[in-house]
Amino acid sequence: MRKSIFTAVSLLLVSIGAYAQIGEPWIHDPSTIMECDGKYYTFGTGGGGLISEDGWVWHSGAVRPGGGAAPDALKIGDRYLIAYSSTGGGLGGGHAGTVLTMWNKTLDPESPDFKFTDPIEVARSEFDEDCDAIDAGLLLDPTTGRLWLTYGTYFGFIRMVELDPETGARVEGNEPVNVAIDCEATDLIYHDGWYYLLGTHGTCCDGTNSTYNIVCGRSRNVTGPFLDNMGRDMIAGGGKMVLAAEERMMGAGHFGLIDLGEGVQKMSCHFEADLDRSGRSVLAIRPLLWKNGWPVAGEPFKEGTYEIISERRGYALELAVDFIRMPMTGGWFRRDANEPVAPIASQTLEDVIGTWPDGDIPIRIGDYMARPHQKWTITAAPNAGGYLGGPYYKITIAGTDRALAATEECELTSVEKFTGEDNQLWRIDQLVDGTFRIMPKAIPGHDEPFVLVSIADSTPSLAKFDPDSDNSKWSLKLK
Repeated sequence: MRKSIFTAVSLLLVSIGAYAQIGEPWIHDPSTIMECDGKYYTFGTGGGGLISEDGWVWHSGAVRPGGGAAPDALKIGDRYLIAYSSTGGGLGGGHAGTVLTMWNKTLDPESPDFKFTDPIEVARSEFDEDCDAIDAGLLLDPTTGRLWLTYGTYFGFIRMVELDPETGARVEGNEPVNVAIDCEATDLIYHDGWYYLLGTHGTCCDGTNSTYNIVCGRSRNVTGPFLDNMGRDMIAGGGKMVLAAEERMMGAGHFGLIDLGEGVQKMSCHFEADLDRSGRSVLAIRPLLWKNGWPVAGEPFKEGTYEIISERRGYALELAVDFIRMPMTGGWFRRDANEPVAPIASQTLEDVIGTWPDGDIPIRIGDYMARPHQKWTITAAPNAGGYLGGPYYKITIAGTDRALAATEECELTSVEKFTGEDNQLWRIDQLVDGTFRIMPKAIPGHDEPFVLVSIADSTPSLAKFDPDSDNSKWSLKLK
């Protein structure tokens, strides 16, 4: 019974456009998402958290002892470090709190190796202090190997301390550094020579009226100062917007970076109220883009009819069918100036589909002419599962069930009818530069992950992804 209800809910959410993850993604203050033995985990306030088999459908089941609030997670070597706060945030009318860390070899509660170490206190705040020890954020500096913790809320400063990456304990003698105000739920990331401090600004815990939004500043130094795009220091209230509320999703907070490599980055967060799901606080995953050196949340991919454009030349993906000319009226060059102006109807599917052959039709790339054989409808495939941040899609010629498919020869074709086989399912990831990587879920007879490429101006194929080549990148323009 549970499975049938779950499937029905999943289909409903796909049909309305899933702006958050599906299943039961109910969570507040999610930690950075961790992958462990092929599954994905995130932890939240109050203990516990979510698990996903594929990064798209989530359910409860993650285990984190200690309760408390706003954890973060980080993999160091072959172990997982969890940081969380036992209280704080002005809870109970005071600012007293502690941040603690603990380790585990695995995040799978069913594993025989699953056992958290005893927690270690790494930060503390007192009742009358100008900082709350809450909302932990972790960074292992990729340039130095040093481990940093940020913490704090609106009730004072955001602070940083250094931790020992071997023990998770605070480095002896290390004193906290004040780095920001007017935000909470901070996280540090490193990108292209800069350290970025991302914080959650606005009002928390107010459901549909929460003004939570995610802002950032950057510095060449890991301990700041962190300045925004206008040169304002975050310790003076600065911060450039990364993600705010959306039409049906309110209160974006608790940034987490998911770097998949090869130019694919995503960010996790929660929205304090999903209006389509009873105003629940939900997990969300967005593409992370970089514009002029600043992180920006991309939009969730929207179903629709698209021109699929090769970045190599700007030509469009199309069926390899005969080009059907539109009727022309005489005198197209020299027209009588007094002749009435009248619109010419666009070519329609009905005008040309009778000329297309039955069975599979190969795929090519050509000049875009707004013709039916160049318009592709992209929709989430029902009951096909997904990947980190999105569902698998079917890609069909608009107005038909003719579907794009991968072949055993690592080439492209279109099959007459979509059947839901893995070679007809497509993963669509937005890259940090805003273009897209398009890849089949599976290629018959092959285990290697290949993507849609343009190996020549008019020749599409499937090959290894090269993030530095426009051959591997595509743009999608709504039609």
